Amino acid sequence: MNESNNKTAIIGAGALGAVYGSLLFEMYPDCVYFVAGGKRYDRLKKDGVTVNGKRHAIEVVKPEEATPAELVIVAVKHHQLDEAIADMRKAVGPETVILSVMNGIDSEERIGAAFGMEKVLYGLSLGIDAVREGGAVSYKNLGRILFGERENKASTERVRSISALFQRAGIAHEIPPDMVRSLWFKYMINVGVNQVSAVLGATYGALRESAEARELMDAAMREVIAVAVAKQVNLSEDDIGQWYQVLSTLSAEGKTSMLQDVEAGRKTEVEMLAGTVIELGERYGIPTLVNRKLFDDLKLIEISQQR
Repeated sequence: MNESNNKTAIIGAGALGAVYGSLLFEMYPDCVYFVAGGKRYDRLKKDGVTVNGKRHAIEVVKPEEATPAELVIVAVKHHQLDEAIADMRKAVGPETVILSVMNGIDSEERIGAAFGMEKVLYGLSLGIDAVREGGAVSYKNLGRILFGERENKASTERVRSISALFQRAGIAHEIPPDMVRSLWFKYMINVGVNQVSAVLGATYGALRESAEARELMDAAMREVIAVAVAKQVNLSEDDIGQWYQVLSTLSAEGKTSMLQDVEAGRKTEVEMLAGTVIELGERYGIPTLVNRKLFDDLKLIEISQQR
């Protein structure tokens, strides 16, 4: 993957898309473009993206005008994925690799159903504390992207190629041996921290300091562990401890993406988080009382914002 000859298309210009787009742009301005339509196209064309106070005039193309990229990074909300799949069709060619860094445990399968699983790598973003306010994004900790094939006993050429691209761009990354387990680990974290932070209005610092908040996070995450084990995914109580190591590195003033959505009056990902836990709990006969309460609380917040 030669940055002077090949392009990365980014679907989604929120916090993650803006940060990764800016790093690729700083490496080589012509190697990256956003795919966006309608008002998003107009805004990005006019304003670009601002990350840590620096404006980046990243190329933006309309979905119908996109050309095949070597890599497509999908960085949208769960409820935006169907639209994203439609928008990226012309950016996906015979040799394109698609990498989702979305929250959740099913975006790869949904993208694979549209384009073929052979085009899809598994991925997630962990430990980034990016905050979006208006059109500007700021972060103190970049965290890292975990990505790869479903299993990475030996690295493939396309994984090595993307790893080299990320290294040149300064995007910290890791290639875990078992990406399905890694997706579930991140999902467990999101179910705990995103939902609890959004219900309580708590920053990362407040979550670290509040024993009550940590107890609520733990209880929500334990329900994820229970359904994961039922699905033969190897999560355990030790993974909760691993999460707190990540939490200790995040900016005290930082906010989860779900808290940012609540504060901005945007739709949250509660259906994908608590909603999925509840659904899996019903399937496997596992109680999910904590996630039911979080689901109800977050739906009430969404309803109140619509009035």
